[in-house]
Amino acid sequence: MASRLKKLYESWEENPDIGFVILKGNGRAFCSGVDAVALYHLLNEGKVEDCKRFLETLYKFVYLQGTYLKPHVAILDGITMGCGGGISLPGMFHLVTDKTVFAHPEAQLGFHPDSGASFYLSRLPGYLGECLALTGEKLNGVEMIACGLATHYCLNARLSWVKECLGNMMNDDPTVIESSLAQYGDLVYPDRSSILHRIETIDKCFCHDTIEEIIDSLENEAAGAYDDWCRTVLRKMKEASPLSLNVTLRSIREGRFQSLDQCLAREYRMSLAAISKQVSNDFSEGVRARLVDKDFAPKWDPPRVEEVSKDMVEYYFTPLGELEPELLLPTALREPYI
Repeated sequence: MASRLKKLYESWEENPDIGFVILKGNGRAFCSGVDAVALYHLLNEGKVEDCKRFLETLYKFVYLQGTYLKPHVAILDGITMGCGGGISLPGMFHLVTDKTVFAHPEAQLGFHPDSGASFYLSRLPGYLGECLALTGEKLNGVEMIACGLATHYCLNARLSWVKECLGNMMNDDPTVIESSLAQYGDLVYPDRSSILHRIETIDKCFCHDTIEEIIDSLENEAAGAYDDWCRTVLRKMKEASPLSLNVTLRSIREGRFQSLDQCLAREYRMSLAAISKQVSNDFSEGVRARLVDKDFAPKWDPPRVEEVSKDMVEYYFTPLGELEPELLLPTALREPYI
């Protein structure tokens, strides 16, 4: 699918008869990120090169969309997890609905938020990006609007009107598309239970430099305020791969100071490290436990946060050697507009 989308987008960009592109899902999900299962099976079959080609194609498509010369409207109606965010959020417009469920649960799978996630998560208010990346916490459509991840909101019941309006448009001016999307929107506010009302606690707990310090801060907050939310995110972090937590935290922190192409090149490096199994088998083990066998009892290696060494983490960020080419993106031809 990633390969087909990339080819289609390239052909559409060159086609003068096409003014703008709409990307939407088919069914209850926009894109649920089940590519992890496909990668798991490829690795078990020893097809590592196929995994590398998939990741390369996916990341190149994300960059293509983030630098697309024509307006782009992604309709995130339903589950949008993992690379579902990567194939939509770098584009120009992102429409969410009351059915949208957004999350990055990769750390719980022994992986890291990829496909450009370290770019857009790192630009969220305060330390919300770290929180979402480390805990896999979900956001709904209203919360995505409130924190800036989405540009427009529309009730699912009105989507058919939006699609009809866009389908009948004879104008590809981004300001006209923007106002057309806005006319079907509603003024919405996160409800009282929203994670966004906890931004002060999030900033207090997730601002630290190490996973150990973040966990300690959450434990202190949970004990002092008897906060159920803190206990919930603590449980999610303790269910995650200790190595993935450390790798993910560094990825988000580095992403704050990098452009989209730099984030993708680094994430590609990190992804190859994860599937190489040179340091740990956590990716395959996490996918097995949560998505394949579904016993939810992964045996992480190393099993505890305290046992993750600096060298283990550094391996994920080390430039690839001569025999393994880096991700090459056409930055001279396609400069990101964000």
